[in-house]
Amino acid sequence: MAHALVVDADLEIQRCLSEIVRGEGMTLSLADSVRKGRIEIGRHRPNIAFINQSLPDGEGLTLISDLPGREQTATVLMAAKPSVETALLALRAGVFDFLPLPLELKRVRQALASVGVSPEAPPLGAGVGTDCSAEPGWFGSLLGRCPAMTALYDQLARVAPTSATVLLVGESGTGKELAAQTIHRLSRRARQPFFPLNCGAVSAQLIESELFGHERGSFTGADRQHKGFFERADGGTIFLYEVTEMPLELQVKLLRVLETGAFTRVGSVQPIQTNVRLISATNRIPEQAVQAGKLREDLYHRLNAFPVRLPPLRERVEDIELLASYFLLELNRSEGAQKRFGDTVLARWKVASWPGNVRQLKNAVQRAFILADQFLTAEELPVDDEAGAEQSALHQEPRVGSSLGLPPGGGFSSDRRGVVIRIGTSIDSAQRQLALATLVQCAWVEDRAAAMLGISLEHLAKLAGDSRLNQPNQ
Repeated sequence: MAHALVVDADLEIQRCLSEIVRGEGMTLSLADSVRKGRIEIGRHRPNIAFINQSLPDGEGLTLISDLPGREQTATVLMAAKPSVETALLALRAGVFDFLPLPLELKRVRQALASVGVSPEAPPLGAGVGTDCSAEPGWFGSLLGRCPAMTALYDQLARVAPTSATVLLVGESGTGKELAAQTIHRLSRRARQPFFPLNCGAVSAQLIESELFGHERGSFTGADRQHKGFFERADGGTIFLYEVTEMPLELQVKLLRVLETGAFTRVGSVQPIQTNVRLISATNRIPEQAVQAGKLREDLYHRLNAFPVRLPPLRERVEDIELLASYFLLELNRSEGAQKRFGDTVLARWKVASWPGNVRQLKNAVQRAFILADQFLTAEELPVDDEAGAEQSALHQEPRVGSSLGLPPGGGFSSDRRGVVIRIGTSIDSAQRQLALATLVQCAWVEDRAAAMLGISLEHLAKLAGDSRLNQPNQ
């Protein structure tokens, strides 16, 4: 279905355009600022966009100029007092049409007819982003609706159109590569190459060759010239995953490229100019990596021009049901099945630790799917490994304990071996965490949990508090 975007702070203009667009059988998104316009474009690329030149946080032309793959979207600029200069700028920006305010309904309908969109027409640029970009909760390749993800989308929408170097920081499984892909797809480089490289998965010599290329005969086995990422991705984006695992001697060369915009192939002295945007990522705390000598401080400051933190799954409990449902939908589609979640699965998963974050949740859904005849259960929830638990503790900050309302510093996580409680947690909080972990393990059967803890049902109810009210009847 064709999709339209209206970016205007005037509610009357929004209402007027909404009626016309919906009357044509199109879906619609509304925004009242440049910032919100970028967010809506990231969620669903429009076939046509009506944008007011005068917005509270900037000019509409700025949004049009920053629109990734803007030739795929027909942009209509609206202005109350159009000047010759504005019209010329609009032409240079590739604006499809220019409408004076107040709007003439006939001109709006002519613009829609000229674009040739219809209810059956697929969104222009549907290949960009995700197949589900029209669904609520999607932003590029990322999925989530909680406040932490909304804040993340805002940051990505702001930085994507720029040329700034971005450092993505987050635990394993939080979606750093998806975030990097989203930045690239929403940038002016969207039609240019995107090259990812895991710095921790290849040897130092191979990393150097992959990044900078090599000349024939420069080392044993180099039987031909090889162009590296910095040469092949000219005009595009390079994503360095686990950049703190890059050997220090290569970090010096990378820093040089960022400072000068030039590099040399291995075995050559001829500098080659490049225009590449660099996005890097790490699951370490960067400052600690610098202190440990894993990351050069001067390179860190270069990479950290715009830091972005990806929230772990324990900070976005509200999204667990959305994510799990999407993973199950994809499995049902690929396997031709119609399996569903059992009554208590999602409730139990919402209080699980998930040190492996979204990746672990996806694996859990797949495992439960394989084992289920019709209804998925949580009985086969994977046991958290110690390395994953340590990783969670490394990145964990004092916070409210997800939807359970645990006191700050609770650091609650549990598995079938026990419950992990951070040093400094109060006795009251520790008791409550132990009670909740036991209830989860007992599938919220309260008399069984009370018997295991050796306390009364009244005491257990007091410890669990409001968390009991959010659980389905057993």
